[in-house]
Amino acid sequence: MTIPRAAIFAALAFWCSASAVAAQDVTLTSRDGDVEITGDLLGFDGEFYRVETIYGELTIDGSGVLCEGPGCPNLNAYVAEVTMSGAQTIGRVLMPALIEAFALRQGLDLSRENTSGSVFSYTLSDPEEGLPRGRFHLRLSNTDSGFADLLEGEADMVMSLREVTRNEAIRGREAGLGDLRDARRSRVLALDALVPLVSAGNPVTSITTPELARVLTGEIADWVALGGADAPIAVHLHDPSTGIGQSTERRMLTDGAEGFTPQARHHLTGEALSQAVAADPFALGIGSRSEMGLTFELALTGACGFAMQATRRAVKTEDYPLTAPMFLYLPARRLPKLVREFLIFTREPAAQLVIRRAGFVDQLPEEIEIDAQGDRFANAVLRAGEDITLADLQRMVRILSPLKRLTTTFRFEPGSIRLDAQSRSNVDGLARALESGFYDGRQLLFVGFSDGEGPASTNRTIALRRADAVRDAVLRAAETAQLDRLKLETEAFGEAMPMACDDSEWGRRANRRVEIWMR
Repeated sequence: MTIPRAAIFAALAFWCSASAVAAQDVTLTSRDGDVEITGDLLGFDGEFYRVETIYGELTIDGSGVLCEGPGCPNLNAYVAEVTMSGAQTIGRVLMPALIEAFALRQGLDLSRENTSGSVFSYTLSDPEEGLPRGRFHLRLSNTDSGFADLLEGEADMVMSLREVTRNEAIRGREAGLGDLRDARRSRVLALDALVPLVSAGNPVTSITTPELARVLTGEIADWVALGGADAPIAVHLHDPSTGIGQSTERRMLTDGAEGFTPQARHHLTGEALSQAVAADPFALGIGSRSEMGLTFELALTGACGFAMQATRRAVKTEDYPLTAPMFLYLPARRLPKLVREFLIFTREPAAQLVIRRAGFVDQLPEEIEIDAQGDRFANAVLRAGEDITLADLQRMVRILSPLKRLTTTFRFEPGSIRLDAQSRSNVDGLARALESGFYDGRQLLFVGFSDGEGPASTNRTIALRRADAVRDAVLRAAETAQLDRLKLETEAFGEAMPMACDDSEWGRRANRRVEIWMR
């Protein structure tokens, strides 16, 4: 054997699944008999072998070799396997619904086997021969445990309610999983939202975002300060070990706050939190939109008069300031073909309908008619700052009136020019739509908006730069799009159409955005 000959069919850029068979001796021989590789079989994904040899680890196209030895898989009975670990909110409802829909799409029978209350498997089988073609193993715990399983080689994907931490990303790179912070290593499956919850017997119906922050830190401890009864507020939060608990801490502790009130009660599941809040007329909890149970949502308001609830459209557009993406993290390794097909399916319109029916917010773009946005234009007039002139408002209305707003919106991480997680996913989704020709013959206008901090002229300039940055990011991602078939332009109106009050970081962040308008 010579290394150059072996390199002909060794594809070192690919990695196979972590759930592959244990290492065993094999010999791979090219079909002409001229090349032979011997080593320990580390895995097989139905198409490629991964072998540890004296020359290092090689990944070899199975179509070009014959396998001999005790570790050789049965090619006629290969079963694609994948293990997903992490957040219960994703694994208990959303993922099973997607797997069931995928099996139906593929014409495969589906069966479920419970190993325990938190570990179960779905087997996808050929309906004619009854032979299994794939197994999806789900391990339900929390986001921390999901990343721990991935780093230990016990899972192939992480179901996460937060972004990967810096420490997890470093350990992942050291373990050969690639850069988990890279946009290609994660995808947003669906959207949820953090919402303030109260019981049916509580007379309070709204709360300002600064008030909510002060309640959670213990600065406001009595309902009378919020217009309610003279009674102490019982705060309920998700446990800090959960992804949604960590997301709550990251989103709620702003403006130098050090931590939540020590009197807060913590819950491991959204169901437990909503049940506790529903049973206590003096409770206030931060839960998820998808697990409200019998509780009621408080509208988020501001001193300037805005009020916002976590409606499906407000969450999809990220106009609601506490949108919570639901992630699937994928290491830099090659997954079995059936699993790759499942990942492609999760982005299709049929899967987005499944996501919506499961009680979560899908990411299928929608066009919003100008007639359905009267409140936004009314707010533009009522909340216009001193620097916004009638001519500015008239110009905005003149340009936007013939267009429709797309629900795809882009926002940036706090204090950064980096797009946030949902927006990075939106870039990818819009780029794929451009490549498919979905918007051929259309005009897409990237419109930048800002908060009201600083001079209006400066804000307009910053907003235009953001619009240009988003357009350029989409163009870089849409490598095969035929751009001569559509028109992509940018515009900016600065602080002329606020979505929230500027009296909190949450409100200012909601106002700093890039929208897509089209005709």
